[in-house]
Amino acid sequence: MSTDLLVLNARIRTMDVARPTAEALLIRGERIVALGREAEVLALADPGAKRLDAGGRLVLPGFQDPHIHLLSGGTDLATAAPLYEAASIGDLQSAISTHALNAKNLPLVIGAGWQPGHFGDHNLTRHVIDAVVSDRPALIYDSSFHNACLNSRALELAGITKGTPDPVNGHFVTDGSGEPTGMLHEDAIAWALDRLPQLTDENYLDGLRAGQAHANRHGITGVIDPRVTDLETRIYGTAAVRGELTLRVSGAALVKEHDTPEEAVARLSAMRAAHPGPDFWVQSAKFFMDGVFENRTAALLAPYADPPGGNCPTMFTPEQTKALMVALDAARFQIHVHVIGDAAARTAIEGLEAAVAANGRWPACHQLTHLQLVDPADFARIARVGAMANIQTLWAQLSPTIPDIALDMIGPGRRAEVYAYRRMLDEGADWCLSSDWPVSTLNPFEIIETAVTRQARRDEGPKEPFLPQERLTVEEAVLGYTAHAATACWRGDCTGRLLPGFSADLIVLDRDIFACAPDEISATKVLLTLFKGRDVWRDGGFDG
Repeated sequence: MSTDLLVLNARIRTMDVARPTAEALLIRGERIVALGREAEVLALADPGAKRLDAGGRLVLPGFQDPHIHLLSGGTDLATAAPLYEAASIGDLQSAISTHALNAKNLPLVIGAGWQPGHFGDHNLTRHVIDAVVSDRPALIYDSSFHNACLNSRALELAGITKGTPDPVNGHFVTDGSGEPTGMLHEDAIAWALDRLPQLTDENYLDGLRAGQAHANRHGITGVIDPRVTDLETRIYGTAAVRGELTLRVSGAALVKEHDTPEEAVARLSAMRAAHPGPDFWVQSAKFFMDGVFENRTAALLAPYADPPGGNCPTMFTPEQTKALMVALDAARFQIHVHVIGDAAARTAIEGLEAAVAANGRWPACHQLTHLQLVDPADFARIARVGAMANIQTLWAQLSPTIPDIALDMIGPGRRAEVYAYRRMLDEGADWCLSSDWPVSTLNPFEIIETAVTRQARRDEGPKEPFLPQERLTVEEAVLGYTAHAATACWRGDCTGRLLPGFSADLIVLDRDIFACAPDEISATKVLLTLFKGRDVWRDGGFDG
């Protein structure tokens, strides 16, 4: 039986500068073997080849999301109360209560997505959750996953009491009498989770299936999970062995502040050896250089501009950063760094500069991700050190519904440096686009639209564009999700473009996002997603 598949009647954008467009392509097994004019491609196919009629629609390479917490986001879909839309304590309690009734088989009541613009240390405590769940441990994450709140039962099981010392890079919030309120910041969350009842591996595998299906539906065929530990490597590795992965996963293994260079290299090298690919492999070392503005753990070069003021140090000292990055770079790991504040960005850049000075340049494509606030003096340094700006352009807007408390902390004097992506690119930085899901949507078309408009979607009642001079073009945004993202994932030699010899990972869209109005891009639907030449998503209305 022929394994040939012809994609015909298509407007193919290959995202390759040498051959940018085609009318048809031929897939044989898992790979593209030819593309070009329809008559030319038809002549190369086996007589029994299957045919896929794209109906004159746009065909693109499968998207890659090089910063997405796929397993944790999928696990939330499968096991957690969705709290993203809650705007009041009553909304929050209603969602938690409903979920708790439907999740009696789970050892922990979980919620995810409360918005720091509505909730925080001032109004979210264990008592809020106790009112609806008091007999079982419960934990609810904010939308950034850098803050969480426990109920009283979870505090008891975790052993968090008056006087419990903060873990390194974490904080237990207390009230005026020193009693824990239930709110946790940063690494206090992981500390508590280690002491609470655990989900099973089957729970996590169910979550991975849910996350993959959600990603495939939106045209995603490859990712970097930017925070993998033994748990993530075990679950991804199991799915890979079972043949259950419907996209490629690269892992960025977590580096902690207590690691010595020797310990970090040894642990990550063992992970890499155990998971060499091709569909799941560990390629990167993940650093959290700071936290987030929402809990005042972003590290800035100058103090916060709002009345409380203050500042926060980076989570790794400059000396630690340089030593670890030099060692990991020498061991040929990609460095993947969470940076929110301008001090975190500078410390990470200086660490990468030390690595280049010690080890020379190689095609590492190190990643600096988020880059919410960067000093203009450092824009060109990103390019000079050979790093890539891994950006989440969805956040570069003024939300119509959720107050942006970070802008008050940054202040008007530094506002022009917030998500200044156009200037970074103009200074020579390479780039890719990503979602950070489940922090925010993984829908690439909403993210591409915001990159181009710097506004919320039309149906949300957008405010004025946020720093519109920092807009990207549609072409730049799509490159950021295809060819550039594949390079970021170290898969640029086989994915991210539509070329002979490349994996047959492609998507068919319901509209031409290069031609439609910018504020219509977010409404784009993926009609078909192919991964290695096979359907992993097909819209029920698409009969191509």
